[in-house]
Amino acid sequence: MPERDAVSWNSILDGYAKAGKMDEAFELFERMPQRNVVSWSTLVSGYSKVGDMGMARMMFDRMPFKNLVPWTIIISGYAQKGIAKEAIMLYDQMERDGLKLDNGAIISILAACAESGLIALGKKVHDSIERNRFKCSTPVLNALLDMYAKCGGLEEAYRVFDGIARKDLVSWNSMLQGLAMHGHGEKALQLFSRMEKAGFRPDKVTFIGVLCACTHSGFVEEGLDVFHRMEKEYGIVPEVEHYGCMIDLLGRGGRLREAFRLVYSMPMEPNAVIWGTLLGACRMHNDIELAEKALDQLVKLDPSDPGNFSIVSNMYAAAGDWENMANMRLQMRSRGVQKTSGASSIEVDDEVHEFTVFDRVHPYSSDIYGMINRLGEDLKQVDTSSTSISVLPLE
Repeated sequence: MPERDAVSWNSILDGYAKAGKMDEAFELFERMPQRNVVSWSTLVSGYSKVGDMGMARMMFDRMPFKNLVPWTIIISGYAQKGIAKEAIMLYDQMERDGLKLDNGAIISILAACAESGLIALGKKVHDSIERNRFKCSTPVLNALLDMYAKCGGLEEAYRVFDGIARKDLVSWNSMLQGLAMHGHGEKALQLFSRMEKAGFRPDKVTFIGVLCACTHSGFVEEGLDVFHRMEKEYGIVPEVEHYGCMIDLLGRGGRLREAFRLVYSMPMEPNAVIWGTLLGACRMHNDIELAEKALDQLVKLDPSDPGNFSIVSNMYAAAGDWENMANMRLQMRSRGVQKTSGASSIEVDDEVHEFTVFDRVHPYSSDIYGMINRLGEDLKQVDTSSTSISVLPLE
């Protein structure tokens, strides 16, 4: 280009950032003859998306001028990563600086809260909306509803839902999914019926929510009825996600052979998630024969996943089949497969903490293990004739 203006530079910068090529983006940023708020915001966004919140914060702090856009980006970035204290501190600072939220900022921050489960920040946004008497559009109220529903605040979610004057399909779907993921199957089915009576036509997302609700509550017959109504009444062809829900529902309900028949009848090729769901159901109902069939398919699709081998190996052990258990362990070793530790997370004092088995990374790990051992010693003094506890060693 003979002449490059700010738009040209920012377009290339945005391309690098969206591709996750932050080294190239930073190098280009350094070469830019002029930088505006768009340039700085692009880098803050890029670093946030690749998870480098240190660099994102450094670029944010160095900005000569900040409008609502970079504030929204950095707060959403911290919230999405579960770093609540930083997100809340910056949100408070933004309000002290006199910046007023708009639709885009509210939706972006609430979406980040919903993804990571940071209900504390979501409540702050809600408080700001009410304090400033913000006129909420339906998309904003949907974002608020979705945040509460995904974070487990179902009473607050229902209040927001009932207060939406012009509900759209997203409103109904968000409430349905919230009820489903927290095990309120009966309420979800009642809401689905209410939705149909209100004249809303369900879409494929609606049916995923309803089928998940049936799965988590064990409503096998109701789930089968909904699955068949999808195409018959609404002309919605089931996709792999709907089949996954049904296979999970049948598997949890102990109808394993019916679940296998459904897999073989699928119009698309079953993926690793489908076979993994079946394997989990086989473990739940201790059906080694079918578990072996599911494992054979999983090995073809993803031979490096250690969890699948481990499940079947443990099933052999539970059945006292030590020979097959040993063979399974040998297969794992010969394939170079090693089981990775699972992780759990918990929010304490507005901060999300993640733990793995025998984790020593957490700054308070010594105190945590000390408390576990003390609890173990206390429990030993209680009459536990029918119960035993395994105490993690404090190294």
